Amino acid sequence: MEKTEHPSVSEFKIIPPAISSSGVYLFTTDHGINYEVRFGRRQDNILYAIIVFGVINDEFDGEEYSLTNMGDIYKVMRTIVKVVKLFMEQHPTMSCYEFTGISREGESEDGGSARINLYKRYLPQIFDDHWRFEFKGNTAIVSRKR
Repeated sequence: MEKTEHPSVSEFKIIPPAISSSGVYLFTTDHGINYEVRFGRRQDNILYAIIVFGVINDEFDGEEYSLTNMGDIYKVMRTIVKVVKLFMEQHPTMSCYEFTGISREGESEDGGSARINLYKRYLPQIFDDHWRFEFKGNTAIVSRKR
């Protein structure tokens, strides 16, 4: 998988959880858009994290997958890369991470969403050769190689 590098793009200031096990990180863009990155655990496997992130501003009516079109996509994704790496440092025994790219209206549910394609470009910045990537529709599952 090819790495997407934007060396001149930094990340936004990250607000980590007060308790590392809570798994909720926050950041705000220069345009005042507030994001939440949440790490949930599967009930049947606590070493499996489901990563959900999105906008939490009231003006988006609770629609966390809103498109903000503020031109911050690279910096937002760079920040999410940093957040996942921070989480991984705090939780080194995790064996699997799941990302789902919710389709926008008119997009295919079978893996053609712009979001999952964006994730595919950024996952190699997070995970090294000790991890494998599996794509099922609009879901990316990254698991530790055995």
